[in-house]
Amino acid sequence: MTRVFRAPDLRGKVLFTLGIIVLFRLGQLLPAPGVDIVVVRQCLGSASGGLFDMVQMLSGGAMLQLSVFALGVMPYITASIIMQLLAVVIPRLDALRKEGQNGQARITQYTRYATVGLAVLNAGTVVALARTGQLLPGCPRPLLRDDGLLTETVIVLTMVAGACAVMWLGELITERGVGNGMSLLIFTQVVAVFPAYLSRIFVISPVSFVVMIAAGLFLVAAVVFVEQAQRRVPVSYAKQLIGKRMYGGRNTYIPMKVNQAGIVPVIFTSSLLYLPTLVTPLLGPEARAWVELNLTSGTHPLYMTAYVLLIAGFAYFYVSITFNPEEVADGIRKYGGFVPGIRPGRPTAQYLAYVLSRLTAPGALYLAVLALLPLVAFAILRDPGTQQNFPFGGTSILIMVGVGLDTVKQVEAQLQQRNYEGFLK
Repeated sequence: MTRVFRAPDLRGKVLFTLGIIVLFRLGQLLPAPGVDIVVVRQCLGSASGGLFDMVQMLSGGAMLQLSVFALGVMPYITASIIMQLLAVVIPRLDALRKEGQNGQARITQYTRYATVGLAVLNAGTVVALARTGQLLPGCPRPLLRDDGLLTETVIVLTMVAGACAVMWLGELITERGVGNGMSLLIFTQVVAVFPAYLSRIFVISPVSFVVMIAAGLFLVAAVVFVEQAQRRVPVSYAKQLIGKRMYGGRNTYIPMKVNQAGIVPVIFTSSLLYLPTLVTPLLGPEARAWVELNLTSGTHPLYMTAYVLLIAGFAYFYVSITFNPEEVADGIRKYGGFVPGIRPGRPTAQYLAYVLSRLTAPGALYLAVLALLPLVAFAILRDPGTQQNFPFGGTSILIMVGVGLDTVKQVEAQLQQRNYEGFLK
């Protein structure tokens, strides 16, 4: 690790990244104007369980505190996923995606506009829930100092501006720091609440704390193993005489990961399953009771079934739009390459599609099992104290391990460019 700080430019990138992360956490702790922070902290101490813990974990505790950066990176991540999905059905976006750097810059601009729109919707929803007392149920005092239109508008504008600032900070890390900016910020959000969850578990039951730590370490090791697993499809390139020089004649491979979709299906599924909770206040008494019983309780069989099916469906769909076998096969053929034993062109595309489908099945199952682990643990343990403070959810572990591995690989690559062995060896 000390070799990272021996290279002046890499040391500057690491320190710059750490500085942005500190600034990001400061914005998450800074309350928005018009929020009674004393009441918020008192009610946070007594609220827990279910949807509360999911929102608290994914926002780093910022959303329920109504801070300036309450929305965090979720609007930008959601907008990015939506733009990737729209590229499949809108030919103009698909054409921009294929234009290279200029087209990608245009798509990035559209993503920023979509982020602002989603931030307005999210901030309006959060403020409305805070005004009606549904953000922290059971809180005896109002969270806002004034429920007038002007105060609510100022809070919404502050949160939207905070979401735009977070988007800018993430892009700064990507350009001038180490790793992917948005991934590191969501990693920071998840890690920030871990100490509080672990301390609460230790106070409730030291035995449960030890068992949970052991289970968490095993889960992290399993996630690392699967995230590193890949199918290497061999590709050979024939020698070509261009001018007076000979090119090609090398063997390489196409790395196809078991979890090709990453964390996107879990995040998208969580967002969809969060929608029934948002529309619950608009329903009648019977419909509201049915939704609260079946679609907001993580231990209900219907909720688990919908969770698994949505994750598997989104995994297949997202992989199909991010990895195009026909484009990959065409690129291989264009540069004189071929998969040994497979004819170039359409047969290669069919072979890659076959391999991809065989890998996506266990990848989708892996994501579903990982996401269901805490829900199944809740149903088995039936210990309210442990359930409400369970920190090792599949989503949080996958985010931490995935972002951690990706950042370490990028640092390792930069060290190797400077003729260092790297700090992993």
